[in-house]
Amino acid sequence: MPEPEATGTDRTPPPGGAASTGGRPDSPSPSGRLTPQSIAVWALVALIGAIGWGVLALSRGEEISAAWLLAAALGSYAIGYRFYARFISRRVLRVDKTRATPAERLDNGVDFHPTDRRVLFGHHFAAVAGAGPLVGPVLAAQMGYLPGTIWIVAGVIFAGAVQDMVTLFFSTRRDGRSLGQMARDEIGPVGGAAALVAVFAIMIILLAVLALVIVNALAHSPWGVFSIGMTIPIALFMGVYLRVLRPGRVTEVSAIGVALLLLAIVAGGWVAESSWADTFTLEKETLVVWMIVYGFIASVLPVWLLLAPRDYLSTFMKVGTIALMALGVVIAMPTLRMPSVTDFAARGDGPVFAGSMFPFVFITIACGALSGFHSLVASGTTPKMIQKETQVRVIGYGAMLTESFVAIMAVIAACIIEPGLFFAVNSPPGVIGTTVETASAAVTNFGFAISPDALAQAAKDVEEASLLSRTGGAPTFALGMSEIFSAVIGGTGMKAFWYHFAIMFEALFILTTVDAGTRVGRFMLQDTLGNVHKSFRDVSWKPGVWLASAIVVGGWGYFLWVGVKDPLGGINQLFPLFGIANQLLAAVALAVCTTLLVKSGRLKWAWVTGVPLAWDVAVTLTASYQKIFSDDVKVGFFAQRDKYQAGIDADKVLPPAKTMGEMHTVVTNATVDGVLSVLFAVLIIIVLVDAGRTCFKAIAHPESVRLSEVPWTESKIVAPAGLIATAEEKAELAAAGLDSGGGRVKEPVA
Repeated sequence: MPEPEATGTDRTPPPGGAASTGGRPDSPSPSGRLTPQSIAVWALVALIGAIGWGVLALSRGEEISAAWLLAAALGSYAIGYRFYARFISRRVLRVDKTRATPAERLDNGVDFHPTDRRVLFGHHFAAVAGAGPLVGPVLAAQMGYLPGTIWIVAGVIFAGAVQDMVTLFFSTRRDGRSLGQMARDEIGPVGGAAALVAVFAIMIILLAVLALVIVNALAHSPWGVFSIGMTIPIALFMGVYLRVLRPGRVTEVSAIGVALLLLAIVAGGWVAESSWADTFTLEKETLVVWMIVYGFIASVLPVWLLLAPRDYLSTFMKVGTIALMALGVVIAMPTLRMPSVTDFAARGDGPVFAGSMFPFVFITIACGALSGFHSLVASGTTPKMIQKETQVRVIGYGAMLTESFVAIMAVIAACIIEPGLFFAVNSPPGVIGTTVETASAAVTNFGFAISPDALAQAAKDVEEASLLSRTGGAPTFALGMSEIFSAVIGGTGMKAFWYHFAIMFEALFILTTVDAGTRVGRFMLQDTLGNVHKSFRDVSWKPGVWLASAIVVGGWGYFLWVGVKDPLGGINQLFPLFGIANQLLAAVALAVCTTLLVKSGRLKWAWVTGVPLAWDVAVTLTASYQKIFSDDVKVGFFAQRDKYQAGIDADKVLPPAKTMGEMHTVVTNATVDGVLSVLFAVLIIIVLVDAGRTCFKAIAHPESVRLSEVPWTESKIVAPAGLIATAEEKAELAAAGLDSGGGRVKEPVA
């Protein structure tokens, strides 16, 4: 089977061969060899991780320190990044440092723009790390801390981070084409059309759900609205600073941006106590309007002006807060109070969400382990900004590992609080009632005793009227964070501050996903419309940019508005569909990547994406089947619909509905969920079947393979592959007269 252009066998290399490697672009560099010292270090890292896993797996009923969970995760991440990610980058993908990326070739200063890898890492991480790594692991904690932890760590190393890196690589080779368009180009018109429809529809729902979480978090919160709002002018200032005032001064602008961000957070507390509080106290409907306006503006402005610096800025807060939280775990050594595996894992009747451990833990925890949404960013904004192919490892794989660590911290936050409090916070009113007395009785029946006084005191400690039925995961994460931080700084008296800080922290996490996701949706829609009218594929064509942005924002904005206005939460009914849709989207990405590995002559490496694809399909289609066909009204969408429709026919109002109108709403939302579950499952099956056909054809008739990969062009940019330049890379930068950020090599003056 012929080798692809990436191998260097069918293109003319630049003068002097493969630049600084002294041979093929994928040949090992001297700095990559293991020395006796490095072998000892990595052996120690592996030992620490193994001890952590051993303690977690062998504990039986006794409480253990959350620090062991940290050791297991961090040791595994380090080994995965150093060895597995490096193997994929060098041996499977064969990244080429001499090849120009679309950011370099198509630089237009709006969407295509070579971006410092440190800034791009921040943008990519902020774009992919939304509500998922904070919320999903918290909800899955009802099964115990061990199932979720195993899936988060193993899932990210072998599936999630692999998907992100490989998708980013193949999109970069195709001028930053969207996932749906790559499916159409490489799989075929039938599977491609199904992928385009599925990907776009799923993305609209994901964005609407994420936006709803923000609206709920910021409603009636002047502190949160002011602090989050101030990140926008700060980001605009940083963008102008880097582009116009002090180009390339990343460290300098980072220090200024962080200082301004901290000031905005502190000032938010001042505003909340001042006469301006009413100005920044917004209703949900008002927040929806502002969200829609912001989403449109963020989608059409040049990427260097708002999106990249804002995401980079928010990354400091995200990574910094999570790192401090991990340090707090090491100092405070809190114990994991939740059992390693609860009875709900086997019974499947948990109050937080219904369903057995398989498949629903793997659906509830998406971001942090494997998330299809990431593939949209990896084939959206990021490939249009990456300086060098060699950076796909740190940005694609590395950013996903960072997000996975956020998910691990969410598991810790959920499992260090009393289990009784956890279930009181995360169970709906229909299960535990609306008073601390009824909640205490219900939770005790679950097997986790907590007194009414303890529930009331927990709310008082964080200055909330009540913590009962604060579902969605965010309040639980905030409670856990406040426990850790207050144990290190301030004691019980600081719990309220840390709790509200955490709520704002989560809102910032999610907002950066919504703005980047909107831009990605615009790219996707432009690619699709470009099949009808070629002008839409030109991302510099303003009418196409504005129209596509308006359609995307209007799509998720409509569902968001309905969700806010609906008495039962509306779009909240789509939360069970959220995890399934996200994982089905991952199946599309992994199917496209597997097809491209086969078509490009890498058949022996197709297992790298093929194995996680098989697992993801098995899990997700099983969950889809149960959600569609289960007779349990807590699990099946149509079973729920039939129950409430029967109530309507009998003229009875069934809880939690309080009026006949709400009964009709439940029926409508359950029907929508069920229909969408069927639609998504059918579309994904079409994609998988067509991808299988394409792979079989490529293996049987290699001469018929046609790739949409753009021709090789020599790169004029010199930049390090990782966040920290190696000695070899520093020498290369110095020879080119460039600083640590890298950049374009100046042409010699004649």
